[in-house]
Amino acid sequence: MNLDGTVPPDVMLYNNLFEQIQAADKLGFKRAWVGEAHFSIRPEQTKPQPLLPHFNGELCINTDILQIAHVAYTQTSRIEIGSAIRNILVNGGPIAHAEAVRNFLTIQHDNLRRTGRKLNIGFGIGRFEYANAVYGVEPRNELERKAWSSIRGLILKEACEIFLRLLKGELIGSKDIPEKKLLREDFDETKWSELCSLAGQSADLPYMIIPPIWNFEPIKIIPEEVELDLLDLTVGSHDPSLQEYLNQFHPVKVFNLSVTPNHVIDETHERLKKCFHPSGGSWQRSYMPRTIMIFVNAEKGLSAAQQSKKAAEEAKDAMTAYWKAMEGTVDEKKVADGMENALYGNPEEVLKQLNERFHPEDRLMTWFDFNTNDKEIVIRRMTDFMEFVGKRC
Repeated sequence: MNLDGTVPPDVMLYNNLFEQIQAADKLGFKRAWVGEAHFSIRPEQTKPQPLLPHFNGELCINTDILQIAHVAYTQTSRIEIGSAIRNILVNGGPIAHAEAVRNFLTIQHDNLRRTGRKLNIGFGIGRFEYANAVYGVEPRNELERKAWSSIRGLILKEACEIFLRLLKGELIGSKDIPEKKLLREDFDETKWSELCSLAGQSADLPYMIIPPIWNFEPIKIIPEEVELDLLDLTVGSHDPSLQEYLNQFHPVKVFNLSVTPNHVIDETHERLKKCFHPSGGSWQRSYMPRTIMIFVNAEKGLSAAQQSKKAAEEAKDAMTAYWKAMEGTVDEKKVADGMENALYGNPEEVLKQLNERFHPEDRLMTWFDFNTNDKEIVIRRMTDFMEFVGKRC
């Protein structure tokens, strides 16, 4: 991101990332989750309906978590690497991603076993549809354009099942994947009649079939000898039915957003206690990481009140910069809401907020890299949190 008029070189960003991962490893953080993006956002900002027109820079430069993990695992001793998230629709689709993960686990087998670590793959559909469209995942006709918001979820389900079953080593073809069905009950009468007219079928029918995105004869991917206990999978979807469906095939954990209401968090835990795949053992609260932005100030020479004030200013500056980049203007309510979803203050305040807002068995996915390209600032934030807060949790 362009901060203070400067867009950092890509090489510098990667170097910063690996240095921060090494620091996190020494500090005792358990996992480094890395975001993903595909293709420059700048051309999208010039289109008639621009994507994030006020954002100056690139959203992320990681396009392949497996390459990052390969480097990071040679530079660290304890920390695990994860994708948050890996879009399994791009770069060849779910078949290619299953093959790549199995290949990584084979190559890294000895290293992972020796250090007692795993590869963590958070997977999903990706945030921006323009990247999926490059690979042909877009409406193929007028019917799909009209019902795309519903069909998109069905495509994710199709991709996830292909990915999981091939990842497990099954021999399958596209005919082994259940048909995608648009259900009449999900649309009002007018919309359903319009869709049925486009499909050339009676509106009295309870569903319509949507052809598969991936058509392929039965295949079994290689390498064949892969130990899947070296892999943890987490789906980036809030769809309860999808979470339950995927756990028919393999243990799949769940991501949530920092703004997810507490009642949804609790409901998700209760559901997954019942449907989590038995080979993964009993469901644990830590299997759904709680994302949180943290601004802790433990600067020496400052009073607790001064530390608190500086942390609040840092949090507000970060939220202001975020909304200005997203919308081109600053909505004070959104800034305030963003601060409400963060933890900020001096160490005692942050510890108090953490204990009040989270269950003792929750796992926190902590974010420290807001509104700065300076790796030393990010590492200082990580260090202050772990030294003055994390060790006391």
